[in-house]
Amino acid sequence: MNQFCQIVNPGSFEGQNHWYPKAFNATIHPMVSFFLSLSKSRIVERYCHLHPMVKKLRLLEILSAQPKYFRWAGADLINVTDEKGFRHLVLIENNSSPSGQKSMPLLDDNDELGSYRKLIEKTFLPGMRAKRNLPEGGLAVLYDKNKMETSGYAATLALLTGEPVYYVYMPNKDSEQHVRFRDGVLHILTADQQWIPIRGAFRYVTQRPWNRIPMHTRTYLLNPVLSCLSGGRNKMIAAKAYDLYNAMLEGSGLAINTPETIRDVSKNEVPLWVERFGGQAVVKVPYSNAGQGVYTIVGGAELKRFMDTDFLYDQFIVQSLIGNYTWSSTSPKGRLYHVGTIPSTKGYTYVNDLRIMINATETGLRPLCIYSRMAEKPLSDSIENVQDSWKMLGTNLSVKTGENEWDSDTTRLLLMDRRDFNKLGIGLDDLIEGYIQTVLSTLAIDQMAVKLTNSKGKFRMKLFRSLNNDPKLIDEIMLS
Repeated sequence: MNQFCQIVNPGSFEGQNHWYPKAFNATIHPMVSFFLSLSKSRIVERYCHLHPMVKKLRLLEILSAQPKYFRWAGADLINVTDEKGFRHLVLIENNSSPSGQKSMPLLDDNDELGSYRKLIEKTFLPGMRAKRNLPEGGLAVLYDKNKMETSGYAATLALLTGEPVYYVYMPNKDSEQHVRFRDGVLHILTADQQWIPIRGAFRYVTQRPWNRIPMHTRTYLLNPVLSCLSGGRNKMIAAKAYDLYNAMLEGSGLAINTPETIRDVSKNEVPLWVERFGGQAVVKVPYSNAGQGVYTIVGGAELKRFMDTDFLYDQFIVQSLIGNYTWSSTSPKGRLYHVGTIPSTKGYTYVNDLRIMINATETGLRPLCIYSRMAEKPLSDSIENVQDSWKMLGTNLSVKTGENEWDSDTTRLLLMDRRDFNKLGIGLDDLIEGYIQTVLSTLAIDQMAVKLTNSKGKFRMKLFRSLNNDPKLIDEIMLS
C-alpha cells in the first residue's frame, strides 16, 4: 500500500478536522468582518484620505492587478513605531503556499467551507481552466507539512469538482518513489500501484520545493515553483524584487516598507554587518522558512553561536533588528521598535506579527485570511544576560520535531475573534495598510517572476544566477 497517497472523496469535508479547536468555534471580530467586506474603492478612498500623497488611480490599479504567476500569497508584517511615535507596518517576508485557513474564524456561519472555498473557487479552479494545453488527468493536493490545512483543501476541491482528489505527501526526501513528472505532466503512484496523470494540483510544498518539482510543467500548479524562487521562498531574490518594485512605484506615494536589508553576504562578512547595525541584527538563510534559518543576534554569544554553525548554503541576508526602544538596530531608516501586544495583566508586552493571506480573483487581489502570532517570552527592556533572543522576538508557531515532522505551538496563536483581536492594539486602518503592503510585495515578486522568464515562458537561468549566484542552490533547481 502506498502510504504517501490517499484518495479524498466528495462529501468528506468535516470542519473540526481543518481548523484549530480554538478557531473552529470562534466568532470573528466585527471590525475584521467589516474590513473583509470593504470594496476596493472604499479602501482606496480611506487610504488616500490618510495618505494624501498617494495617487488614487495608481493604488486602484494595483489592487485590481492580475498576477501572472504568484496568485496566492501570505505576508508577515510587524507593527512598529519610532521615538517620535510614528507607527506603521513593516513587511518581514511574503510566502508562497502560506498557512492561515485553520486559524481563520468563519466569516459566514452558514458556509462550513469558509475561506477554503474562496481560494479554491476564486483562484485555483479559474487558473486551471485558463491554462493552455492542460493534460488529461485527475486532481491532486501536494503537501510536505500542515496536514490539518492541506487536507481541508483536498476535501474542498473534491466537493467543488465532484471528483476524487489525490492527497499526496511530498517530503523533502523519498518523494520520487511515488511522484514523478513525464513531459511536464505530474503522475501519482496510487495505492494499487497505478501511475495516474494529474491535470491540476494545489501545492503546499514549502521546504525547498524546487528540488523535486520542476520549473516547467504542463500540469497546472498553484503556485508554480517559479514564484518560490522569485521571492516567495527565496528571501535573497525577494529583497531585490522589493527594491525594483519600489523604484517602479516612485512618484505614486506608495512603497514596500522593509527593514534595512544587506544582501549577498558571505558567512565571514556577517560580523561586519552586525557591527554596522550597532551589535543587533537578524541573519537569515535566504531559502529557509517556518521560522527555520532565522537568527536574531543581540550580543556576542549569539553571534558566536551563529558563526559556529555549519550551513548548507553559501550566502545570507542581514537585516536591521527591530527590538525594544533601547536596543534596536541603528539604521539610516531610524531606530524602530515593536509596538507589541496590549500589556497583559502582569504588565508584559509580547512581540507579535500579523499574517495577511490574499488571493487573486477576477476583480484583483483580495484579503482572504488574517491571524497573529506572539513570541514565547515577553519583550524585555534590557538585553543584558539574554542568551536566546529568539524566544523574545520569534513569532513563528512551527516546531520541527523530526527531519520531515512538524508541530505547532498554538498557545501563541492570536485569532481575529472577539477575544484575541483586542490584544493586538490595531484598528481598521492598520488592517488596510497591512493588506496594501501584502499586495505590493506580492506584485513585486510576481514582476520578478515575469523578468525571470523569456517570451516563451522559459526560466532565464543566466539572469537568475546573476541575481542569486549561490552554486548549492542552483544545483538543486529542477528545470523540467
